[in-house]
Amino acid sequence: MPTFSTVSSSSLSTSSTRQSALTRRTWRTLVTGLVLTAAAIAQPAFATPADSMIKAVKFDDISAVKKLLAQGVDPNLVDDTGTPLLVIAAREKSDKVGKLLADNPNIDLEKLDPAGENAMMLAALNDDLTFVNVLIANNAEVNKKGWTPLHYAATNGHDDVVKVLLDHSAYIDSGSPNGTTPLMMAARGGHLSTVKLLLDEGADLRVKNQIGLTAVDFAKQYHEKDVAEGLAARLASMQNQGAAAGASGAPQSGANSAK
Repeated sequence: MPTFSTVSSSSLSTSSTRQSALTRRTWRTLVTGLVLTAAAIAQPAFATPADSMIKAVKFDDISAVKKLLAQGVDPNLVDDTGTPLLVIAAREKSDKVGKLLADNPNIDLEKLDPAGENAMMLAALNDDLTFVNVLIANNAEVNKKGWTPLHYAATNGHDDVVKVLLDHSAYIDSGSPNGTTPLMMAARGGHLSTVKLLLDEGADLRVKNQIGLTAVDFAKQYHEKDVAEGLAARLASMQNQGAAAGASGAPQSGANSAK
Protein backbone atom coordinates (compact mmCIF):
# COMPACT_ATOMS: atom_id res chain seq x y z
CA MET A 1 0.00 0.00 0.00
CA PRO A 2 1.49 3.39 -0.93
CA THR A 3 2.15 5.81 1.91
CA PHE A 4 1.67 9.54 2.00
CA SER A 5 5.33 10.09 1.29
CA THR A 6 5.46 7.76 -1.70
CA VAL A 7 2.26 8.72 -3.49
CA SER A 8 3.29 11.09 -6.26
CA SER A 9 1.31 14.15 -7.25
CA SER A 10 1.23 12.89 -10.82
CA SER A 11 -0.46 9.68 -9.73
CA LEU A 12 -3.30 11.73 -8.35
CA SER A 13 -4.01 13.48 -11.62
CA THR A 14 -6.00 10.62 -13.10
CA SER A 15 -8.25 10.18 -10.09
CA SER A 16 -8.63 13.93 -9.51
CA THR A 17 -10.18 14.89 -12.84
CA ARG A 18 -13.75 13.85 -12.06
CA GLN A 19 -13.34 14.54 -8.34
CA SER A 20 -12.29 18.15 -8.99
CA ALA A 21 -15.22 18.50 -11.37
CA LEU A 22 -17.59 17.63 -8.54
CA THR A 23 -15.96 20.24 -6.30
CA ARG A 24 -16.34 22.88 -9.01
CA ARG A 25 -20.07 22.28 -9.24
CA THR A 26 -20.72 24.74 -6.44
CA TRP A 27 -19.25 27.52 -8.56
CA ARG A 28 -21.03 26.27 -11.65
CA THR A 29 -24.33 26.49 -9.82
CA LEU A 30 -23.72 30.17 -9.09
CA VAL A 31 -22.79 30.82 -12.70
CA THR A 32 -25.88 28.92 -13.87
CA GLY A 33 -28.06 31.21 -11.78
CA LEU A 34 -26.59 34.26 -13.52
CA VAL A 35 -27.00 32.65 -16.92
CA LEU A 36 -30.63 31.78 -16.21
CA THR A 37 -31.35 35.36 -15.17
CA ALA A 38 -29.81 36.65 -18.37
CA ALA A 39 -31.69 34.06 -20.39
CA ALA A 40 -34.97 35.06 -18.84
CA ILE A 41 -34.37 38.68 -19.80
CA ALA A 42 -33.35 37.73 -23.33
CA GLN A 43 -36.19 35.23 -23.87
CA PRO A 44 -37.53 35.71 -27.39
CA ALA A 45 -41.12 36.82 -27.80
CA PHE A 46 -41.97 33.68 -29.77
CA ALA A 47 -40.24 30.86 -27.92
CA THR A 48 -40.64 27.34 -29.26
CA PRO A 49 -42.45 24.74 -27.12
CA ALA A 50 -39.06 23.13 -26.41
CA ASP A 51 -37.60 26.44 -25.22
CA SER A 52 -40.65 27.08 -23.07
CA MET A 53 -40.45 23.60 -21.56
CA ILE A 54 -36.77 23.92 -20.66
CA LYS A 55 -37.38 27.30 -19.04
CA ALA A 56 -40.40 25.98 -17.12
CA VAL A 57 -38.38 23.04 -15.77
CA LYS A 58 -35.55 25.30 -14.65
CA PHE A 59 -37.95 27.52 -12.72
CA ASP A 60 -40.07 24.64 -11.35
CA ASP A 61 -43.17 25.94 -13.13
CA ILE A 62 -45.34 22.85 -12.81
CA SER A 63 -48.39 24.48 -14.41
CA ALA A 64 -46.49 25.32 -17.59
CA VAL A 65 -44.89 21.88 -17.72
CA LYS A 66 -48.28 20.16 -17.39
CA LYS A 67 -49.66 22.26 -20.21
CA LEU A 68 -46.69 21.57 -22.50
CA LEU A 69 -46.78 17.83 -21.79
CA ALA A 70 -50.48 17.84 -22.68
CA GLN A 71 -49.55 19.53 -25.96
CA GLY A 72 -47.23 16.66 -26.78
CA VAL A 73 -43.80 17.89 -25.69
CA ASP A 74 -41.53 14.90 -25.07
CA PRO A 75 -40.72 14.42 -21.34
CA ASN A 76 -37.30 13.13 -22.47
CA LEU A 77 -36.49 16.33 -24.34
CA VAL A 78 -32.89 17.55 -24.02
CA ASP A 79 -31.61 21.12 -24.08
CA ASP A 80 -29.01 22.43 -26.51
CA THR A 81 -26.23 20.91 -24.38
CA GLY A 82 -27.82 17.46 -24.48
CA THR A 83 -29.05 17.57 -20.89
CA PRO A 84 -32.41 15.81 -20.32
CA LEU A 85 -35.29 17.62 -18.62
CA LEU A 86 -35.21 15.28 -15.62
CA VAL A 87 -31.51 15.97 -15.07
CA ILE A 88 -32.18 19.71 -15.35
CA ALA A 89 -34.88 19.38 -12.70
CA ALA A 90 -32.44 17.55 -10.40
CA ARG A 91 -29.69 20.09 -11.02
CA GLU A 92 -31.96 23.05 -10.28
CA LYS A 93 -33.78 21.30 -7.40
CA SER A 94 -37.08 21.77 -9.24
CA ASP A 95 -38.79 19.15 -7.10
CA LYS A 96 -42.40 19.74 -8.16
CA VAL A 97 -41.57 19.46 -11.85
CA GLY A 98 -39.14 16.65 -11.12
CA LYS A 99 -41.89 14.56 -9.54
CA LEU A 100 -44.25 15.28 -12.42
CA LEU A 101 -41.63 14.15 -14.93
CA ALA A 102 -40.60 11.12 -12.86
CA ASP A 103 -44.22 10.00 -12.65
CA ASN A 104 -44.68 10.24 -16.42
CA PRO A 105 -45.02 6.73 -17.89
CA ASN A 106 -42.82 7.66 -20.85
CA ILE A 107 -39.92 9.10 -18.86
CA ASP A 108 -36.44 7.59 -19.09
CA LEU A 109 -35.25 7.82 -15.49
CA GLU A 110 -31.73 6.73 -16.40
CA LYS A 111 -31.15 9.15 -19.28
CA LEU A 112 -27.69 10.70 -18.99
CA ASP A 113 -26.34 14.17 -19.66
CA PRO A 114 -23.15 14.58 -21.73
CA ALA A 115 -21.05 14.18 -18.55
CA GLY A 116 -22.59 10.75 -17.89
CA GLU A 117 -24.74 11.96 -15.01
CA ASN A 118 -28.35 11.03 -14.41
CA ALA A 119 -31.04 12.66 -12.28
CA MET A 120 -30.35 10.45 -9.26
CA MET A 121 -26.68 11.43 -9.25
CA LEU A 122 -27.38 15.17 -9.27
CA ALA A 123 -30.14 14.87 -6.68
CA ALA A 124 -27.64 13.02 -4.45
CA LEU A 125 -24.97 15.66 -5.06
CA ASN A 126 -27.41 18.44 -4.15
CA ASP A 127 -28.65 16.70 -0.97
CA ASP A 128 -32.15 16.68 -2.47
CA LEU A 129 -33.48 13.76 -0.43
CA THR A 130 -37.05 14.52 -1.53
CA PHE A 131 -36.17 14.00 -5.19
CA VAL A 132 -33.99 10.98 -4.43
CA ASN A 133 -36.97 9.34 -2.74
CA VAL A 134 -39.26 10.26 -5.66
CA LEU A 135 -36.87 8.63 -8.10
CA ILE A 136 -36.52 5.52 -5.96
CA ALA A 137 -40.31 5.28 -5.64
CA ASN A 138 -40.47 5.26 -9.44
CA ASN A 139 -37.94 2.42 -9.60
CA ALA A 140 -34.94 4.44 -10.73
CA GLU A 141 -31.70 2.48 -10.52
CA VAL A 142 -29.65 3.20 -7.41
CA ASN A 143 -26.52 1.61 -8.91
CA LYS A 144 -24.83 2.24 -12.24
CA LYS A 145 -21.51 1.46 -13.85
CA GLY A 146 -18.76 3.94 -13.02
CA TRP A 147 -19.59 7.00 -10.94
CA THR A 148 -22.74 6.42 -8.90
CA PRO A 149 -25.24 8.40 -6.84
CA LEU A 150 -23.48 7.08 -3.73
CA HIS A 151 -20.17 8.59 -4.90
CA TYR A 152 -21.92 11.93 -5.41
CA ALA A 153 -23.63 11.92 -2.02
CA ALA A 154 -20.39 10.94 -0.26
CA THR A 155 -18.43 13.65 -2.08
CA ASN A 156 -20.44 16.38 -0.38
CA GLY A 157 -21.01 14.53 2.90
CA HIS A 158 -24.77 14.13 2.54
CA ASP A 159 -25.34 11.45 5.17
CA ASP A 160 -29.12 11.43 4.79
CA VAL A 161 -28.86 10.58 1.10
CA VAL A 162 -26.03 8.09 1.70
CA LYS A 163 -28.21 6.23 4.22
CA VAL A 164 -31.24 6.08 1.92
CA LEU A 165 -29.15 4.85 -1.00
CA LEU A 166 -27.56 2.14 1.15
CA ASP A 167 -30.99 1.16 2.48
CA HIS A 168 -32.00 0.60 -1.15
CA SER A 169 -29.04 -1.66 -1.95
CA ALA A 170 -26.49 0.81 -3.26
CA TYR A 171 -23.19 -1.04 -3.67
CA ILE A 172 -21.05 0.45 -0.91
CA ASP A 173 -17.63 -0.22 -2.47
CA SER A 174 -18.64 0.74 -5.99
CA GLY A 175 -15.62 1.76 -8.06
CA SER A 176 -15.47 4.73 -10.40
CA PRO A 177 -13.79 4.21 -13.79
CA ASN A 178 -10.43 4.36 -11.98
CA GLY A 179 -11.59 2.38 -8.96
CA THR A 180 -12.26 5.25 -6.58
CA THR A 181 -14.90 4.32 -3.96
CA PRO A 182 -17.48 6.44 -2.12
CA LEU A 183 -15.39 6.05 1.05
CA MET A 184 -12.39 7.55 -0.73
CA MET A 185 -14.50 10.51 -1.85
CA ALA A 186 -15.83 11.09 1.67
CA ALA A 187 -12.28 10.91 3.05
CA ARG A 188 -11.05 13.32 0.37
CA GLY A 189 -13.68 15.84 1.44
CA GLY A 190 -12.99 15.46 5.14
CA HIS A 191 -16.54 14.33 5.90
CA LEU A 192 -15.99 12.51 9.19
CA SER A 193 -19.61 11.54 9.78
CA THR A 194 -19.95 10.19 6.25
CA VAL A 195 -16.74 8.19 6.58
CA LYS A 196 -18.02 6.70 9.84
CA LEU A 197 -21.42 5.93 8.33
CA LEU A 198 -19.88 4.13 5.37
CA LEU A 199 -17.52 2.14 7.58
CA ASP A 200 -20.33 1.22 9.97
CA GLU A 201 -22.38 0.03 6.99
CA GLY A 202 -19.53 -2.21 5.82
CA ALA A 203 -17.28 -0.18 3.51
CA ASP A 204 -13.83 -1.74 3.11
CA LEU A 205 -11.11 0.81 3.81
CA ARG A 206 -8.46 -1.58 2.48
CA VAL A 207 -9.67 -1.19 -1.11
CA LYS A 208 -7.23 0.52 -3.49
CA ASN A 209 -8.05 2.33 -6.70
CA GLN A 210 -6.22 1.68 -9.96
CA ILE A 211 -3.23 3.79 -8.96
CA GLY A 212 -2.92 2.14 -5.58
CA LEU A 213 -4.54 4.74 -3.34
CA THR A 214 -6.68 3.84 -0.32
CA ALA A 215 -9.12 6.04 1.59
CA VAL A 216 -6.31 6.77 4.08
CA ASP A 217 -4.11 8.01 1.22
CA PHE A 218 -6.89 10.28 -0.05
CA ALA A 219 -7.33 11.83 3.39
CA LYS A 220 -3.57 12.41 3.72
CA GLN A 221 -3.16 13.85 0.23
CA TYR A 222 -5.98 16.33 0.80
CA HIS A 223 -4.74 17.27 4.28
CA GLU A 224 -7.74 15.89 6.14
CA LYS A 225 -5.76 15.05 9.27
CA ASP A 226 -8.65 13.95 11.50
CA VAL A 227 -10.03 11.60 8.87
CA ALA A 228 -6.59 10.20 8.06
CA GLU A 229 -5.84 9.51 11.71
CA GLY A 230 -9.23 7.92 12.32
CA LEU A 231 -8.94 5.65 9.29
CA ALA A 232 -5.37 4.68 10.14
CA ALA A 233 -6.42 3.79 13.70
CA ARG A 234 -9.29 1.66 12.44
CA LEU A 235 -7.05 -0.09 9.93
CA ALA A 236 -4.49 -0.83 12.65
CA SER A 237 -7.25 -2.23 14.86
CA MET A 238 -8.44 -4.47 12.02
CA GLN A 239 -4.93 -5.75 11.44
CA ASN A 240 -4.35 -6.42 15.14
CA GLN A 241 -7.64 -8.27 15.50
CA GLY A 242 -6.91 -10.23 12.34
CA ALA A 243 -3.52 -11.26 13.68
CA ALA A 244 -5.03 -12.27 17.01
CA ALA A 245 -7.75 -14.29 15.29
CA GLY A 246 -5.17 -16.00 13.11
CA ALA A 247 -3.06 -16.91 16.10
CA SER A 248 -6.05 -18.40 17.92
CA GLY A 249 -7.35 -20.22 14.86
CA ALA A 250 -10.64 -18.28 14.93
CA PRO A 251 -12.14 -17.10 11.63
CA GLN A 252 -11.48 -13.47 10.70
CA SER A 253 -14.40 -11.12 10.20
CA GLY A 254 -12.89 -8.85 7.58
CA ALA A 255 -13.89 -5.19 7.46
CA ASN A 256 -16.48 -5.67 10.18
CA SER A 257 -13.84 -6.67 12.72
CA ALA A 258 -13.10 -3.01 13.41
CA LYS A 259 -16.62 -2.17 14.42
